[in-house]
Amino acid sequence: MSGWEAQLDLKFAVQVNKTVLSARQQRGPLAVQRAFYPEGDVCHLYILHPPGGVVGGDRLYINVDVGQQANTLLTTPGATKYYKSQGDTAHQQQRLTVDEGAALEWFPQENIYFPGAKVHLSTHIDLTPTAQFIGWEMHCFGLPANQQKFTEGRLQLDFMLSRNERPLLIEKMNVEANKLESPTGLRNNSVMAIFLATPANNSMLEMVRTLLTDDNNVLIAATLVEDCLLVRYLGDSTEQCRKIFTRLWGELRPLVLKRKACSPRIWAT
Repeated sequence: MSGWEAQLDLKFAVQVNKTVLSARQQRGPLAVQRAFYPEGDVCHLYILHPPGGVVGGDRLYINVDVGQQANTLLTTPGATKYYKSQGDTAHQQQRLTVDEGAALEWFPQENIYFPGAKVHLSTHIDLTPTAQFIGWEMHCFGLPANQQKFTEGRLQLDFMLSRNERPLLIEKMNVEANKLESPTGLRNNSVMAIFLATPANNSMLEMVRTLLTDDNNVLIAATLVEDCLLVRYLGDSTEQCRKIFTRLWGELRPLVLKRKACSPRIWAT
């Protein structure tokens, strides 16, 4: 088997009134920077992939365990780039577990799939009954800024959100390059994304829908699945998507997590 194999296991716990990275195991080219505390008690941490891109045959595993009452925000310093494959599939598996009374904010920057990429990406978020979560996942097919469409390649994108081991959302999407222009596919758009916040309610849903009415020329909608607020974006700009999602986070964070929005400093660089 060719390619890198890497695994990153992170555990967070409350110590002396703040959340700390209580355990870390890493193998291969996955790492984290030192934790930041711009809010005093919330642990802001950046996940790093030093090679700068993922190629066919790579296997990456990220496991996050947020312990009771802990508060963690995870992001990445840049987009994850999946390059053209010479035959093998690149695999990335992410498992996020959030314990009682804990909160996880999961904000990786966009995944960029170069023409010819073959990727299987799996994300599973498991919440306990009183856990809180806000996060997003953004996918960019091809390099629209360079007029390079995703004209070859194959993607399998799996996403699951569960609470107390009971699924709230299960999505499996097979993306084939020759189907992106289909009316039942991506309608010739290059960016697809999902935003989630839980626990949420109908009043939060109505507020979000009001905010989204100002965004023209983009396919975007919000819905409520039990206590999970779900927003979907389909368009052509990761920058536009990120701005919309960041705005939603700024409005929803005080309602869901009882905290004002505090952007990671890496987003300003």
